[in-house]
Amino acid sequence: MAALDFLKLPEARSISNLDDPSVTILHSRILEKKKFLRRLYSDFYRDIARRLGDDRPGVVVELGSGGGFIKELIPGAITSDILELPNVDMAFSACEMPFDAASVDAIVMIDVLHHIAEPGRFFDEAVRCLKQGGRVVMIEPANTAWSRFIYKNFHHEAFDTAAQWTVQRGGPLSDGNGALPWVIFDRDREQFEKRYPQLSIASTELHTPVAYMLSGGFTLRQLLPTFCYLPVRGIEYILSPLRRWTAMFVTIELVKA
Repeated sequence: MAALDFLKLPEARSISNLDDPSVTILHSRILEKKKFLRRLYSDFYRDIARRLGDDRPGVVVELGSGGGFIKELIPGAITSDILELPNVDMAFSACEMPFDAASVDAIVMIDVLHHIAEPGRFFDEAVRCLKQGGRVVMIEPANTAWSRFIYKNFHHEAFDTAAQWTVQRGGPLSDGNGALPWVIFDRDREQFEKRYPQLSIASTELHTPVAYMLSGGFTLRQLLPTFCYLPVRGIEYILSPLRRWTAMFVTIELVKA
């Protein structure tokens, strides 16, 4: 990341502890300010809403809401985070959710699974909390030739495809393994299916090879003017046949069967 210091947002230069709640509040301001990034997150939320269906379920819980704005696209969603934040409804761990058994229609999240120290405990909780037919929809880092190059060279988190199903215990944002979703749902898919037969893997869809990078994310300056967003997304659509090599994100959809 040092090679990209000249592109850093001024407000991001002073960040020393990613796990400080003030950083998440800063991310909320950045997301509001950087229109390219905001439009990308709007597309992510729309994709999640589409997967939940037109007859949108009553109890939708977003994990790791942070500085997001899911309520603009799914107004009734319950926002949550592991940190105490002024802009979310509840604070709790994904491994100990404060919901009754079979009371939740959908659990959704963006870039959260690969930060959970014990994903197995989260899946146990998802099985407990979800109603029959309930869904987990998550958008996570993908493991492709392009994404590996970017995540391993220009990102602060680990990207370890040889790792087990755990993340080193530490800060909720500073520690993570971007390859964890691939480890669980691709490399160890058979193991997942045996361990969690109640959670059927309905789909995994690779997408978004360049838009996030061009947005600069939450740390770097936006690299293109906002009016380029739709052309960039159009180019990504044209590149979709190459997504197994170029995608940086994957949407994973589980259904409690």
